[in-house]
Amino acid sequence: MNTPQAGILLPLPPRARYLSFVPDAGEGAADCLQALAKVADGERTVVGLGRSLLSALAVDIGGLRPFPSLAGAGVELPATPAAIWVWLRGEDRGELLQRARRIERLLAPAFRLAETLDAFVHDGGRDLSGYEDGTENPVGDAATAAAIVGAERPSLAGSSFVAVQRWLHDLARFEQMPPDDRDLCIGRRRRDNEEIDDAPESAHVKRTAQESFTPPAFVLRRSMPWTEGPRGGLLFVAFATSFDPFEAQLRRMVGIEDGIVDALFRFTRPQSGAYFWCPAMRAGRLDLSPLRL
Repeated sequence: MNTPQAGILLPLPPRARYLSFVPDAGEGAADCLQALAKVADGERTVVGLGRSLLSALAVDIGGLRPFPSLAGAGVELPATPAAIWVWLRGEDRGELLQRARRIERLLAPAFRLAETLDAFVHDGGRDLSGYEDGTENPVGDAATAAAIVGAERPSLAGSSFVAVQRWLHDLARFEQMPPDDRDLCIGRRRRDNEEIDDAPESAHVKRTAQESFTPPAFVLRRSMPWTEGPRGGLLFVAFATSFDPFEAQLRRMVGIEDGIVDALFRFTRPQSGAYFWCPAMRAGRLDLSPLRL
């Protein structure tokens, strides 16, 4: 029986390292994937596969599509596809480094490491802006229903689809905003995380309220703050049974529906955007049977 990669549903780890791989000049992609499947336990090492990789293998996973390059008034969302995405979960930065190096060596015959990003839990689960992240996340059975493909799609049961964006914050600009403006930008008070009923329609909370869409746009957020030298932001990660809920939220954020752009863009912008399919687990390893491997 297939089960989800456990790390998708578990609480966030204290630390993480994200790896993105692109095809290299070498051959043997299938062999590399099978080697990765043996070491990825789905709990401390979560794996997602990109559309370009599956196309190269001449297989199709229904629902896996290119990341949309959306734009609104003064905002543009980049698409930066990759072949393989790996989320390393742990506690010790040294151990994460060593695990990342082992995976890089396994994939080296056919793939090149394109990006490495270190992330962490900040202040009990807050973004670097100081606001609590993922307040509206579904929990328990609702989280599983939102993030994990069910038995109604037997060939994909236990798998998940994940949207990944690296957001870069302009913290200096954010700090220059009056505290009340910051709260209205988010739609919640930072001091107590209470939603502001009369916040403007541009407030992030109002732009992305999952139950306000038809159908409801529920995703399971597993985002983590990141820093690199003086820069920092949020690695936005959202798991779902399809990309439809995420895209519904994204389209509203850039104002495609009504011309109202999410106030979040006043101090942060995405630098990347990619979609991946996360295989289910079977007998302690990634189940690559939908890829005919």
